[in-house]
Amino acid sequence: MEMNTGTGVLVHCEIGDGSLAPVAVEALGAGGRLAAALGQQLSAVLIGSAVGRAAQEAVAYGAGKIYVVDAPSLEDYATEPYLQALETVIRQCAPAVILLGQTPQGRDLAPWLALRLDTGATMDCMALDIDPDTKRLLMTRPVYGGNAQAVQICRTDPQIAAVRLKAMAPALRDDTRQGQLIDVTAAVESSAPRVKTRQRKVEPTAGIKLEDARVIVTGGRGIGSASGFGQLAELAAALHEALGATRPPCDAKWASDSLQIGITGKIVSPDLYIAVALSGASQHVSGCSSSKIIVAINKDPEANIFRVADYGIVDDWKAVVPALISSLA
Repeated sequence: MEMNTGTGVLVHCEIGDGSLAPVAVEALGAGGRLAAALGQQLSAVLIGSAVGRAAQEAVAYGAGKIYVVDAPSLEDYATEPYLQALETVIRQCAPAVILLGQTPQGRDLAPWLALRLDTGATMDCMALDIDPDTKRLLMTRPVYGGNAQAVQICRTDPQIAAVRLKAMAPALRDDTRQGQLIDVTAAVESSAPRVKTRQRKVEPTAGIKLEDARVIVTGGRGIGSASGFGQLAELAAALHEALGATRPPCDAKWASDSLQIGITGKIVSPDLYIAVALSGASQHVSGCSSSKIIVAINKDPEANIFRVADYGIVDDWKAVVPALISSLA
């Protein structure tokens, strides 16, 4: 597509357990605001098997048109058939903007789409807006390991953006909304993908998942031992929220690898992030920089984490954490 030839906003809605995934609802919220700024329509595309309930949810969350690619062979994600399905829908509706989630699926699809459509894709977007003069999409994303933010513009259509989980306000549901469901399954070839899912295992999680937590207590190298992380777990439990870790404690097996936050771990955006005895390396900060409030606890007043923290406590965590647990009892 050439520059400024697209119209409307198309959101790729991921599905989990038959319903829209949280990142899809957030992308629909962002897409609705962008479509309103452009004076154009919000559409959605759903790919999978038995997606009828999720399609109705997309209508309730504001999509005027819902393109449905529904087949038993699409139950498990595979790059080739999903990419073909998305490309078919995009060439049919010719959107100006395409939004995906910054998820394993979105990180796989967005670059492939950009290649196929001869355009660009901006990943890990923390904010999206429309330039009032040019009507181009302004995409804000972290750069330099999260130490700065850059606003990027794509000069060709469609403009593709992958949005970070919990960075966008979710769409508001209204079950009285009406929308048009468009079945495009027949237009997609049913050739077998080269990669097949043989087995699916759900990672066991104790308590609240990091991605869903409103409050996260995260420990760094300065915690010093697995028993130290036991005390952090007590604080997280007292708050009824989640425990996280930087990479060094995970490498040392003081904490589970599933708790790692950062570039090589999980990206989180809680309301409150309590950073305990961690230096604030850019690789870690990039994973938590979109938290609404960051509280740092570190005995080194020069620790980098204080540069990004909203509040700081300069003291030994062994004195502060027990006091916090006691106050919450």
